[in-house]
Amino acid sequence: MKNKVRDLRIATGMSQGELAAALKVSRQTIQSIEVGRYLPSLPLAITIARYFRRPVEEIF
Repeated sequence: MKNKVRDLRIATGMSQGELAAALKVSRQTIQSIEVGRYLPSLPLAITIARYFRRPVEEIF
């Protein structure tokens, strides 16, 4: 499943570690989401969407 997390992160100039710290998850979680190995839980998907100020449907 392709998502836009990596694109949004890069557009804001953040590293995976910085985004992970902001969302209170591990860098490995961010990396797994970006490459499509891990589909985030609904609460985490909502947190990511709120962080980037985008609808969940636009990101995932």
